[in-house]
This record gives sequence, C-alpha cells and structure tokens, in this order.
Amino acid sequence: MTHLDSTRRALSLWMGAGIVGVVPARVAAQFRVEVTGVGLTQLPIALPKFRGEDAATQAISAIVNADLERSGRFRSVPPGAEAIDESSRLDFAAWRKAQADALVAGSVSRLVDGRFDVRYRLWDVVRGAELGGQSFAGAASDLRYIAHKIADAVYERLTGERGVFATRIAYVTKNGSRFALWVADADGENAQAALNSVEPIISPSWSPNGAQLAYVSFESRKPVVYVHDVASGKRRLLASFRGSNSAPRFSPDGRRIALTLSRDGGSQVFLMDANGGEPKRITQGGSIDTEAVFAPDGSSIYFVSDRGGSPQIYRQALSGGEAQRVTFNTPYNISPAISPDGKQMAHIVRANGGFRLHLTDLSTGQSMALTDSSADERPSFAPNGRLIAYASRQDGKDALMTTTLDGKVKARLAGAQGDLREPDWGPYIK
Repeated sequence: MTHLDSTRRALSLWMGAGIVGVVPARVAAQFRVEVTGVGLTQLPIALPKFRGEDAATQAISAIVNADLERSGRFRSVPPGAEAIDESSRLDFAAWRKAQADALVAGSVSRLVDGRFDVRYRLWDVVRGAELGGQSFAGAASDLRYIAHKIADAVYERLTGERGVFATRIAYVTKNGSRFALWVADADGENAQAALNSVEPIISPSWSPNGAQLAYVSFESRKPVVYVHDVASGKRRLLASFRGSNSAPRFSPDGRRIALTLSRDGGSQVFLMDANGGEPKRITQGGSIDTEAVFAPDGSSIYFVSDRGGSPQIYRQALSGGEAQRVTFNTPYNISPAISPDGKQMAHIVRANGGFRLHLTDLSTGQSMALTDSSADERPSFAPNGRLIAYASRQDGKDALMTTTLDGKVKARLAGAQGDLREPDWGPYIK
C-alpha cells in the first residue's frame, strides 16, 4: 500500500461479513453525551422535567436538553423546583430573574392502549409570549425519537434553521478481533447493529434518502463494495473488480456512486450507476486518487491525490477539464467532507506528527483547526451544516465526537466498550 492507503485517517478499518437485520444494541453499546466548551453566543433556555416522565422509559426533558446543548446554540438554565407542564400559567418575571430567555415544559402520560402521550409547549420568556407546542403519541420504543423531534422543533422555532436531532449516524466499533456496524440516533444513543464480522470494512456512505449504506468489506480477502439496505438487512455486491474496490460515495441524487478502483494498475476515481454496471473513470494519470466526495449540486467531485508529491485535495468537474487543487496551506490533507451549502470543507490535516480536524472556506481558501487533538479522522457534516461528526482518540480509545463549526462546543459520544470509528452522518428522512 502507498502512504495514502496505509494511513487509517484516509481509509479506516470497518466491519465485514455476517449480515443480520437491524437488531437492538446491548446496553453496553449505548452512549452518553459529554458537552465541553463554551460558544460565543448561546441562548439561555430552561427545561424542567416533564410531568410524569419518571413513569416513562426515557427522560424526555434530559434528551431534549442534551440535544440543544450539543448544538452549541443553547445554554441550560437551572429549571428550579417549580412543577410545571405545557398547560401551566407561567410567572415570566421569575423566569427572567432566573436569566432564562426561553422555556420548554411538557408532560408524559400513559394512554389506554399502552402508548405514551407526550406534550410540550415553548415560551419566549423575554417577551412573555407562547411560541407553540405539539403532542405526540407513541410506544415506549418511540420515546427517544419523540424527544429528538421536540428538540428539532424547539431549535427551528428559536433559530430559524432546521434541527438534526432526529437524524441518524452510522459508525463502526472494533472490539478485539470483531467489527460491528451500528446505526444510531444523532446523539449516538439507541444504537442498532446492522452487521457483525471478524473481517474489517472501510468507507461507509449513506444514500441521500437514508435507506441504504454503501461500504467496503474484506470478507473476500480483498476490498469489495457492497450496498446494504438498512431496514431489511439485505445487501448486494456492487463492485468486485480486479484489484482494490474502495471509498464508495453516493451522489446527491442517489443515482451514482463514486469509488476508487485499482483495476487499471493504480488507484483512480470512477463513477458507477448505483444499481451496478460498468464504471467510468473520472481521474487520469499515474497518481493515487481516492476518497472522492460529491459537491452538493452533483456537478463535481473533491478527492485526495498525491499528484503534487504529497496528499492534497482536488476538485474535478464531472463535465471534464483539469482537476483544480483546493488545499495549499499544509503539506498533507485528506478525508474531505463538503458542507451541504457547498461553501466549506472539513478535512484532516497531518501536522507535527498528528492528525487534526480543519475547516476550510472554499471561496477564500482560509483554513482553521477545530481541535487540539492529534488523532482525528473521517469528518462528516450534519445535514443542516451546523455540526461536524468525526472520530478521535480519547483516553486511549477511539471515540466519536461532534463539534460546532467554530470548534468551541464539542460533544463526545462515549461508547462503553470497543473503539468507535468512521462516523457518517445520515440525511434528513423525508
């Protein structure tokens, strides 16, 4: 392997064979969120415990609160001892004195059919105005999702932007000699196993409708690309050409997949129909080209190449023409991820012997480090572009992290066992 393929920041190991349907994770695979750092502007919000939630299977208010904190846009205000719910008449002066700008209160009750009724209401404390509310009914297994939907609604009402808390992430754990692929809530909780294997897999990629994951398995003793249906657990072989088949990425419309093939003697980027067929070579020359990702409009790809002597990130229009170099500030840049609006690029920079997450403005080329760690890998933007998920080394283990775009608020999704790798943030589900 070359230096591009050997670094685990470029192609981290993933899990492999033994497909099963999506099954609930053991308790040991569940996560907790640890938020560190302080953003420059955060809206103070109070979130008292929902009335009746102690009798439910999930702490609804705590989940909503953690979601909002992790976004970096909110700061929790102590909820006080007053028992309130969505129907309470508020003493706005008291809440203003507690320095809350907004307040969310709600209730959880059991319905006669065994489901739970969850209600909430949001208030603007500063203006003393109600901002709306909703009610949800669901089984015990739905309560975490309902909490995420509440957090999304509160986030959107107060920021004007869509929340991402009800989306999903995919990631892999390595525990001893075994690998497992997980699909989880965006906070890392409610993890469900999609695959288990003794063989590694690399390069996961969500389809734009969130129904499929593409990945590379080594179960055939060489890397081949599979597409996995998340709901059914079924999969199909997409690419098993001579040599290496790696780094699959769906196009924004889901019709094509970019991948790296070495069937012509080196590693180059190809495009394939998502249903299979003959791949079309996109990059030319004798360099190593890999890790292609699409621009949001689907007209071009960004990829890593050593054509200039060291790994750098380039942009190539799919209509043709020469590839344009994008990174210049540091001698080693890999693992590009493009923001949903196409304006920014998260990537990994090697400097002083370590790997750090950077964010580059694609219009100006200005780049900034978002972490002070030395073992970051595989960034992935949230679908609203406001957070970045990545893997890093924490306390001697690989862990999943999220960070705001200014690097000021980070959250650790801490697994109870195994090393956590290769996060890929799923899309909005329509």
